[in-house]
Amino acid sequence: MIVQVYAFTSVEQACQAAEMGVDHIGFVAGDYGLVPGELSFVQARAMVEALPAHATAVALTMATDVDEILRMARFVRPGIIHISTDMQDVDLPKMKELRASLPQGICLMKAISVTDQTTLQAAELYAAESDFLLLDTKSVSIAGIGVSGKTHDWSISRQIVERVRIPVILAGGLSPENVAESIDSVHPYGVDSNTHTNMPGELVAKDMNRIRLFVEAARKHEK
Repeated sequence: MIVQVYAFTSVEQACQAAEMGVDHIGFVAGDYGLVPGELSFVQARAMVEALPAHATAVALTMATDVDEILRMARFVRPGIIHISTDMQDVDLPKMKELRASLPQGICLMKAISVTDQTTLQAAELYAAESDFLLLDTKSVSIAGIGVSGKTHDWSISRQIVERVRIPVILAGGLSPENVAESIDSVHPYGVDSNTHTNMPGELVAKDMNRIRLFVEAARKHEK
């Protein structure tokens, strides 16, 4: 079971989380003034370079222009690029262009906003041009897909896991308290936490004890 946690702004905390067992260390690469916790490309590159070898750096981007995403990829050099904009903003042709142009060794993860049964078709389409899918809950107050702190219909996520042939990471309101139930319900490749591993009332300040508890709860339910 892969454990992914967002959104680190402190190199020290990111490295500490990796040593706690967080496999995918997530951060926001690109200071566009769109979402909390944005890092400049220089700060994001420093995060990547500081992480231990066993951890995978996951750079979330809110850019919609292919050339801008590629510019970030070439400078920051993460293991995975997480496309977190609204699904239509980086559509299938753009995803195909990105996959063909990314530097070797960098994977592509597409965020899918889980709403209703129509999500199934969208997930299947984007799976064809992605290395990972991230199933999340869209916030009504923050751009892109995620940072809502709310769960969605896990039965739809379970159907997506069963239909697509690439790894699926479940996100959206996951916490130390409900991650075990989410794994039992969805059987994802991995689980992701952001809001519920933050300090109370904070958007990006991480709570290292909550991260430890999240990792422990997820590991107990490994398949």
